[in-house]
Amino acid sequence: MSNKLRGAVIGVGYLGKFHAQKYKNNPNVELVGVCDHFPAQADKIAMELGVKSFHKPQDLIGHVDLVTIAASTLSHFELAKLFVENGVHVNVEKPITATVQQAEELLALAEKKECESGRRAYRKIQPGDQ
Repeated sequence: MSNKLRGAVIGVGYLGKFHAQKYKNNPNVELVGVCDHFPAQADKIAMELGVKSFHKPQDLIGHVDLVTIAASTLSHFELAKLFVENGVHVNVEKPITATVQQAEELLALAEKKECESGRRAYRKIQPGDQ
């Protein structure tokens, strides 16, 4: 049994592609797959990295321990909430959400569900990186 965290990246445009590459090369993470609103983009990056392509974020539930959300800012809250509600740790590209109210709600939910979010989630896979 592997001690690696199972990860995925949601939103694999310019920045998300870099996140996926970092997960793929991280010895602490098994990159399960990538997901994008545009199926062709998810398929392209998945093929480049040799991982599975997902076209719906909810299809990752049960297959991942953590995700990085690098989709458009307006989708950050709903995507992060979906994963936190399901006990998945989230790392969200800046800004964490579109509004302060959404950020506060998301962080409260993460605390309640005992999920790491933001920088603290990143430390789960890069313990020495501050």
